[in-house]
Amino acid sequence: MMDSKKEREQEADHEKVTAVLLKSRTGEFDLESILFLKLRNLGICDLGCIGECINLERLDLSGNGITNLAPLASLRLLAVLSLSANRIANLEPLRSCESLQNLNVAGNIIPSIENLHCLVSLRKLENVRLKDNTHNYTNPVCRNLSYRCAVLEMFPNIKVLDGERVVGRGSDLYQLCKDIDDTIKAGSYKNGQLIERIDCKPWVEDTYWEIKRSNNAIIDEAYKQFNDVLHECRLLNNRATHVISQTERSMSLKKQPKQYAI
Repeated sequence: MMDSKKEREQEADHEKVTAVLLKSRTGEFDLESILFLKLRNLGICDLGCIGECINLERLDLSGNGITNLAPLASLRLLAVLSLSANRIANLEPLRSCESLQNLNVAGNIIPSIENLHCLVSLRKLENVRLKDNTHNYTNPVCRNLSYRCAVLEMFPNIKVLDGERVVGRGSDLYQLCKDIDDTIKAGSYKNGQLIERIDCKPWVEDTYWEIKRSNNAIIDEAYKQFNDVLHECRLLNNRATHVISQTERSMSLKKQPKQYAI
């Protein structure tokens, strides 16, 4: 009977972030000393005293039942925040998190693009995730056909949106691959109808599998980018092998017994 009561008390504690919970999770006696905090899948509904961890840099609250983010407003040094799989509709308190760089709110109930305007002042924000296809997380705002364009226009400094790079070399390569996929898919339709190829006969036209000449430049550029990336990987591998070899040689010399002249 006592065990059952104790379990209920522990469950109630987990619904709210308390100093006891934070100290037991981090081993820190002073809440201001906590820099990294992971509170995933604990059934948390109330963020309680988490705002007292004013030096927090990384915070993971995914998989809870959080609706109110007000206690996070005091976390001015917070750089990485994961709130995926909660019940959040209002992001307004995050306006004060001026150091925020990486924000994951996939799997919540953010209704519209207007609800994202409060984040525009976060100049360091460069990675935003509102949907995650791997875990089938999304938000109602993502149903808007112009959602992606609107978000990129609203946040010109964003480098990654929903796990896809939107600027830099990686994004160029991603776009090239996507263009190739679109080109191949385009050849699968005729007059808007999908062409069935399961029973393709060997006497199809000679030009059936050819890609239009206008798309050759896309393919050539993709090959070039792939080769450049592979070349860089080989260089990094060679450097890593050299460093490992030097380290092993140095450690081997240290282990050898010292020789003394008689």
